[in-house]
Amino acid sequence: MEDVYSVSLSEVIREHKLEAIYLPMEAEKIQICSTQVNRPGLPLVGFFDHFEKARLEIIGKVEYLYLQQLPDEQRYESIAKFFAASPVGVVVTTGLEVFAEMKTLAEKYHIPLLRTKRGTSDFMATLISYLNVALAPRITRHGVLVNVYGEGLLLLGESGIGKSETAIELLKRGHRLIADDAVEIKRVSSKTLVGSAPEIIRHYVELRGIGIVDVCRLFGMGSVENTTKIELVVNLEPWENGKMYDRLGLDSETTDILGVQIPSITLPVCPGRNMAVVLEIAAMNHRQKMMGYNTAEEFNRRLMAQMGMSQDEIDAAAPAKG
Repeated sequence: MEDVYSVSLSEVIREHKLEAIYLPMEAEKIQICSTQVNRPGLPLVGFFDHFEKARLEIIGKVEYLYLQQLPDEQRYESIAKFFAASPVGVVVTTGLEVFAEMKTLAEKYHIPLLRTKRGTSDFMATLISYLNVALAPRITRHGVLVNVYGEGLLLLGESGIGKSETAIELLKRGHRLIADDAVEIKRVSSKTLVGSAPEIIRHYVELRGIGIVDVCRLFGMGSVENTTKIELVVNLEPWENGKMYDRLGLDSETTDILGVQIPSITLPVCPGRNMAVVLEIAAMNHRQKMMGYNTAEEFNRRLMAQMGMSQDEIDAAAPAKG
């Protein structure tokens, strides 16, 4: 069973600049736990089957005009039944004037009542996107997260392998640090992971023998970033003599993080090997693959053609993608 995360209503109000018409208690104490929102067309006409009270309810022009054309007594009854179902909060969009009955019933049933000037569709899209990130499943992994040529590289490996030192070298070459030592990873969609640093260690790097280094002050604002999409997992390990490492790049590996399969590679570390340069090449090579060109497959195709194989034989011998 996955952990359930929440975000306070005060953060939602602050992020989306909502006007508080009525709050039954301090907004910090009201927690939002659902990434879904709802437009209560059916509840307003009395249909409450499968009503999810954990969702924020959005009242736009359609719902507003429906309520507006109802007789006063019927409008009061419709809103009363809706608020009695205890939605976690109600937001009126497009800057519409809030019905007097709505204010009265919000106070009676202790329902947060908010308003925004933004249009309904625009507000809902923004709110859902925000909630998907704020309430995303997450884990913390020991590693380093850097942005190299726009590619988010998650460096993993045993303590002392040189992850932080490699990150510093990458910073000196103009790339960006997101997190050192502890990487908070969120699954913001079925295919996307986003990494960041815990606030207390954000923009800091630990170097053995030196201590804690403030990257932002030493290298400038351009050397750091708060979050980035994780595109490639790089497993760093000590070089082992006799171990067979991938020489062509034909093997496709992935690492499972929160149910998302992220492309991964394993890089052996040894004295004299410039890991920062190797990681730059890895980032560019990965981007090239994502754009549809695989150097290893092209080299393999040329090699087999040189050996006199037909195109059908080359295609049959090529490693399966995926």
